[in-house]
Amino acid sequence: MLWTKSRIALPTDPRTFRRSLLDSGLAEIPFDGAIGIRAGLLSNLHGDPADRIIVATAQDGHQLLTTDRRILAWDGPLDRVDARQ
Repeated sequence: MLWTKSRIALPTDPRTFRRSLLDSGLAEIPFDGAIGIRAGLLSNLHGDPADRIIVATAQDGHQLLTTDRRILAWDGPLDRVDARQ
């Protein structure tokens, strides 16, 4: 949706971009019930369900690279890198 609304720029359409990332070695992380429960139980994080799922997924031992100010400012346990720099 962000791409179709011109809120993010990608070097190509999302399908081709995803394929190039996967071909470069990026591994997708499957969403499961445990992540959904953890997302619902996050304290002091805003209510955007997509952000909550992203954070809960990253808490499973992954590092999150983001430009999202609200996620970067969140004081909960999360290994994150500020991609704005």
